[in-house]
Amino acid sequence: MSILEAKNIVKTYGNKWNRQEVLKGIDLDVEKGEFVGIMGPSGSGKTTLLNVLSSIDRVTQGSIRVEGKEFTRMKDKALAEFRKRHLGFVFQDYHLLDTLTVKENIMLPLTVNKIPKKEAQQMFERVTKELGIYDMKDKYPNQISGGQKQRTSAARAFVHQPSIIFADEPTGALDSKSASDLLNKLSDLNAKLEATIVMVTHDPLAASYCSRVIFIKDGQVFTKLSRGEESRQDFFQDIIKTQGVLGGVQHEL
Repeated sequence: MSILEAKNIVKTYGNKWNRQEVLKGIDLDVEKGEFVGIMGPSGSGKTTLLNVLSSIDRVTQGSIRVEGKEFTRMKDKALAEFRKRHLGFVFQDYHLLDTLTVKENIMLPLTVNKIPKKEAQQMFERVTKELGIYDMKDKYPNQISGGQKQRTSAARAFVHQPSIIFADEPTGALDSKSASDLLNKLSDLNAKLEATIVMVTHDPLAASYCSRVIFIKDGQVFTKLSRGEESRQDFFQDIIKTQGVLGGVQHEL
């Protein structure tokens, strides 16, 4: 079952005298429980694509549905309500509130969605134990490492069990060990919670944790790779080869 359906996605910037078409009629579907990577050269439009799929930015043309709900034409208030209930976000730079503890940061979506206290505590414990950060619940962001901050950010994204989680270069600010730890945890949560994840990354190692990778070039889908029964190492090599074919270095949009 498709949990996300995007049809004929077009995104342009500027005006009629100076117009730049960044996305040029992209179609894609994401199935429930998939872990999908989006890759492409700098300037390919992959970040813009993530932004419109996740409702951070509006499309110029096209339709996006999450669990059958079309959100591209929602008014701001309805879109905010839709976003808080159905979407989770993991950003490269964490986006944690320094004045709140780890627990308070993670509990924010549950508070906003008015989840009963006992149920909220159970949801909090489950996701933080899966991510290995339960014992640091009373610490503040400035008291924990970058890897722990990103796992806190991931816990906040997963805790209210959204329809789909969007991750924007989640390992970009991490060292190799912290990045590997985070990717293993995301993969575990994807499997155990049947969580649907869409992740933009430039890193083929990160992409190798996905079940499928969509490659974007010049604002269009260039090709797709599915891991199937392949080992992660073999899938990594396939991704490297496809990146070699894509090539190109331009300004990232």
